[in-house]
Amino acid sequence: MRTLVKPSTRTLTTAEISALALSLAHLGAGPQAITARRGLRHAFEHLDLGDEVIATTLATLVEPLPTDVASRARVIADAITSRLVVRLHYRDASGAITVRDVEPVTCLVHREFWYLVGVCRMRRAIRAFRFDRVIAVEPTLTPARPHLAERFLPFQRRNAA
Repeated sequence: MRTLVKPSTRTLTTAEISALALSLAHLGAGPQAITARRGLRHAFEHLDLGDEVIATTLATLVEPLPTDVASRARVIADAITSRLVVRLHYRDASGAITVRDVEPVTCLVHREFWYLVGVCRMRRAIRAFRFDRVIAVEPTLTPARPHLAERFLPFQRRNAA
């Protein structure tokens, strides 16, 4: 099979990797998902994986989510695309359960965990919610303010003002 894509010297941005990975995360384990994940692995070939954190994170990006988590990820992805608030039923690290309305901005992976990054209306601040701690997610019809994902992702270089 002949490759139809010219080699690129441009690397993917963190926001692009996050969006691609989220799109793949809830596809399950079907043939298209397997092929798409193989393509994402191929996109990572230019990266230096000598760092254990980066290697673990990239491995998590290309693994399918468990079915129940994937269905919640689908609702979150739809809310990001539609710019709608979601209502999370969330269990924090200490086991306390809260219900929070969140303006979803993006999703990211760090080490072996997926996170929803968004503006928590209860805390009135940006927060990261681990997918595996989200008990339930409900879509709402409440519009979310537009937020640029690049401003909320870790390890972004900031331009001097």
